[in-house]
Amino acid sequence: MTTALITGASGGIGYELAKIHAANKGDLVLVARSIDKLEEIKRSFEKEFGISVLVMEKDLSKENAALEVFQYTQEHNIQIDYLINNAGFGDYGPFSAANWDKQKMMIDLNIIALTQFTKLYLDEMIQRKSGKILNVASVASFLPGPLMSVYYATKAFVLHFSEAIANEVKEHGITVTALCPGPTESGFYAAASLEDSKLLDGKKIPTSKQVAIYGYKAMLQGKVVAIHGFSNKAIATFIRFMPRGIVVKLARRVQSSRE
Repeated sequence: MTTALITGASGGIGYELAKIHAANKGDLVLVARSIDKLEEIKRSFEKEFGISVLVMEKDLSKENAALEVFQYTQEHNIQIDYLINNAGFGDYGPFSAANWDKQKMMIDLNIIALTQFTKLYLDEMIQRKSGKILNVASVASFLPGPLMSVYYATKAFVLHFSEAIANEVKEHGITVTALCPGPTESGFYAAASLEDSKLLDGKKIPTSKQVAIYGYKAMLQGKVVAIHGFSNKAIATFIRFMPRGIVVKLARRVQSSRE
């Protein structure tokens, strides 16, 4: 039986990934800020799937929060077979007008916590010569993002970091997958204040469940870069051949307000 540690597991893609793993009879360690939601998930999954679910309330944007989670699993002899770094958030608006504390929190969560979790659990996986890591990036990883500059930059880090270490650890029997979804039905867009942008205009976007199914399968297959959806794959391909100036102008146009 495998145990998966999933961050940002109280809703959206993280919740759906947890449910898929539970349905496959795998145990779970779920981390998020909402303990009430986590406790509800724990009761539901343990009853429905007959597995063990450990939940931890943790703000992963805080310094060494990932280390605290790691130490807890160490102290309780919990082996993490699958590490799924899903937690993250975005913010919408010009960088010059952004709240610095929120931008720093985004960097600390989207980059620092993910990187620290990966470092801590990767050392154990190398010793065992087994393990899988799924880092949730974004189609935003492939281009600059005016009006969401820091978010896009953090996701570029996640993609490039994941590709690099996937190459490093392949010889140890470990796989690293960067999941790159596009717009997805979840609470992300409300949290990032994106409801008024053109990004979602006229688009039928996939559900968190659809993205999670795709991402979980890609992780099991050991795929390094997993881009969900034909249009997102097309974007990631075509922008490689376009002048950078045009790419950033198009990104700005798509993300501008409808007003």
